[in-house]
Amino acid sequence: MKKNIIDCLQERGFIESITSDELRELATRPLKVYLGFDPTADSLHLGHVVGIMGLAWFQRYGHTPFAILGGATGRIGDPSGKSLERPMLDEALLKHNVVSLRAFFEKILPTDAGPKPVILDNYDWTSPISMIDFLRDVGRHFRVGTMIAKEMVRARLNSEEGISYTEFSYQILQAYDFHYLNLHHGVTVQLGGSDQWGNITAGTELNRKLGGPQLFGLTFPLLTRSDGKKFGKSEGGAVWLSPDKLTPYQFFQYLYGIPDVDVIRMLKMLTFLPLEEIGEIERRMQTANYEPNSAQKLLASEVTRFIHGERGLEAALRVTEGMAPGAKATLNAEVLSELAKDMPNAELPKNEVVGQKYVDVAVKIGLLPSKGEASRLIKNGGAYLNNERVEDPALVLTEENLVDSQYLILSAGKKKRILVRVLLHDRQNFI
Repeated sequence: MKKNIIDCLQERGFIESITSDELRELATRPLKVYLGFDPTADSLHLGHVVGIMGLAWFQRYGHTPFAILGGATGRIGDPSGKSLERPMLDEALLKHNVVSLRAFFEKILPTDAGPKPVILDNYDWTSPISMIDFLRDVGRHFRVGTMIAKEMVRARLNSEEGISYTEFSYQILQAYDFHYLNLHHGVTVQLGGSDQWGNITAGTELNRKLGGPQLFGLTFPLLTRSDGKKFGKSEGGAVWLSPDKLTPYQFFQYLYGIPDVDVIRMLKMLTFLPLEEIGEIERRMQTANYEPNSAQKLLASEVTRFIHGERGLEAALRVTEGMAPGAKATLNAEVLSELAKDMPNAELPKNEVVGQKYVDVAVKIGLLPSKGEASRLIKNGGAYLNNERVEDPALVLTEENLVDSQYLILSAGKKKRILVRVLLHDRQNFI
């Protein structure tokens, strides 16, 4: 590895802006670095992986990572990148989300990778402060003109929705976090996406006004795909990091579907692979003997292993191999009952499967939004039943289509698959 973490991140395209080049020299000594995560859900999503990788890289270079959970700021809502005010979450849900994210970070930043990570909740130091004390001791150091000039605030002020005083105050709370973490924990660096620049510089400035030492900020670019789509979003919504919300197989498949034009950039920013190895992959992609999607498979494997561990990757690969076209010989009830734990699945009574058209079942289980789209998929050669292509839009499912009289696999293309468990009872017989 390179001697300096800043050089490493810069070469990987990780740095968008930095408050001072002095950070490069300071980074030759152990630092304490933080990144905040508001608990708007009980799981982070794929878009957060860039920031998590930032903490992990600093940890690998001997710096202490601080993951700050926004038990306080999550009650306010960051207006950055949002056209509408976030809905307020109730107390119980926020606490649940904080607990879930804490468990995630305890797993994702292991102590054997470098200095032990520190996980804190900003509600612990924010909630004891009275409003009067906060306005007097912290609020007086902020100038409204400067706050309004921040890009995130200006964008909302010019929108039809506008911005509430609550959201307007968010940058003050985040700035106070930075000051508190420096004063009580010696944190000197804050990481964040490019949309956090205004919040980060508000913190460096507040600490200066309160007589503290110089603090530093580093932002990374927000990943978007070459087609303009937001990275980490799929047709089904966010690509969650929690296996309870998205199976390792689904997570793996999203990354496997990244276009060639984006995959090298993703390998640099979302994996720990050496740049020399990534460069060799990029060169091979330009040759005639390059195996299609091998770069995507490597990306999917590395990121899935990082987020879900070796067992999660094994589960994803097991389902991928079992669902591959031509894998019919491996399909039996024992195999499919095991795969059902790791892939999207549904249950239907027998009378809603046998004797029904393929297109009707495909819509019922959510594989496709309409029968028209299902028919078009069949005509275009993209529909599969038990890993074999469906040729007839009028295909009616029979007993013979069931694997061991219990299962069906319906696929849209080679990546979106749903396993259907067929129940012996008809729906009208359910109690």
